[in-house]
Amino acid sequence: MCAVSVFDLNELNNRIKFLETELNNPNVYSNITLSTNYNKELKHITDEVNLYNELKNELEFLQMCLIDTSESDHDMVTEINNNISKLEAQVENLYIQTLLNGKYDSNSAIVKIHSGAGGTESCDWVQMLFRMYSMWAKQQGFSLSVLDSLDGDGAGLKSVTFSVDGYNAYGYLKSEIGVHRLVRISPFDANKRRHTSFASVEVMPEVTDDSSVVIKPDEIKVDTYRSSGAGGQHVNTTDSAIRITHLPTGIVVTCQNERSQIQNRETAMKMLVSKLVAIKEEEFRNETLKLKGDSKKIEWGSQIRSYVFCPYTMVNDHRTGLKLSNVELVMNGDVQPLIIEYLKWEKS
Repeated sequence: MCAVSVFDLNELNNRIKFLETELNNPNVYSNITLSTNYNKELKHITDEVNLYNELKNELEFLQMCLIDTSESDHDMVTEINNNISKLEAQVENLYIQTLLNGKYDSNSAIVKIHSGAGGTESCDWVQMLFRMYSMWAKQQGFSLSVLDSLDGDGAGLKSVTFSVDGYNAYGYLKSEIGVHRLVRISPFDANKRRHTSFASVEVMPEVTDDSSVVIKPDEIKVDTYRSSGAGGQHVNTTDSAIRITHLPTGIVVTCQNERSQIQNRETAMKMLVSKLVAIKEEEFRNETLKLKGDSKKIEWGSQIRSYVFCPYTMVNDHRTGLKLSNVELVMNGDVQPLIIEYLKWEKS
């Protein structure tokens, strides 16, 4: 079975009591976001505790069966072994849930993919990564919405920002933060030469309200501009797109895919809060990596993962050492093995 991990049943039960008490308070429902998040968290923790109790009871039952079963009873021994294998898989899934215990892990996520040097090649790589994460999100039961995008020159995307809505979306996707490297025979090269492309992936927890982040009105500059690219009926006809610059940090966020300027501004402000929270998370993560002896930063030349299509096929995660030979499967959304391995490595 999986390695032993901390599963604080008392802490989880205390959290359930707290959430149930809060949800019985009518004042909580005046904040729709808070009440919705509390309900989601309560369901998730309750399911987790119930699963733990079910697995514990199953384990005790199998232990009794092993004591009472003779080795000569081959059919019974086979059935017990099959049930043990199923139990191991369920315990492994529960173990993964215990790894997602960061402050913002349960939140939805905002992801931005940006092309590196390489022109059309890198822009095509951004679009490939966006497709990969879109398929992964669908497989995991998450919903995905594009918030902002910038078309590449001729093909692909220079950048794309999207939200992934679902419990633990950020906890999973934080493993993708960094530079992703592609090696392949370029479809844009008439001489069929091998090219290397880079794209950076930025992941932020979706945070609507955080007391640790205070943004004063005089600390932001808001610009409006005309939307570009595919979109709703107002795209390319009105100055509905929003660009917000946070003056103290120089952070810039944009949103153009909502239906109105007001909606774009609300979404952009949410993105700004999430970005400021993500900076604090990154600082904490960097300190953790230093303690692990891994001081690798997110920059060109220090990619976290390579996707190789030629001269061989492989996806290589340079942090965990996990290598997968079926690159096509990963590009079709099967990113979960890489994510799980990262979560285990991060906690090791």
